Amino acid sequence: MPRIKRGVTARKKRRTVLAKAKGYYGAKSRSYKAAKEQVQHSQQYVYRDRRNKKREIRRLWIARINAGARISGMSYSQFMYGLKLAGIELDRKILADMAVADPANFAKIVETSKAAIPA
Repeated sequence: MPRIKRGVTARKKRRTVLAKAKGYYGAKSRSYKAAKEQVQHSQQYVYRDRRNKKREIRRLWIARINAGARISGMSYSQFMYGLKLAGIELDRKILADMAVADPANFAKIVETSKAAIPA
C-alpha cells in the first residue's frame, strides 16, 4: 500500500494560519511557527473577551443608572430596591438608555421607586 504524502493538506493548513495572522507585527505574520503561536493566543483572547465585554457593558449601564438616580437624590442600590418593590420590571439596558436619552421620564421612575420604599 502506498504511503500518503501530506504536501497539499500541510500547505493548506499553513496558508490558513498565515491568513488569520495577516496584519500581525513582524515574524508573527510571516513565519508559520510564530504565526501559529500568535493565532492560538489571539483565539484565546477573543474567547475570553467575548465574555468580558458583557461585564463591561453591564458596568457601564450600572454607572449610568447610578448617575441618573443620584441626580434625583437616590443611590443605585436603593433605586433598584424601590423598583423591585414597585413591581417595575425594566432591565438595566433600558434604564441606562432612559437615564441618558430621556432624563425627565427617568426622574419619574426614580420618584416611583422612592415612593415604593417604606419609610
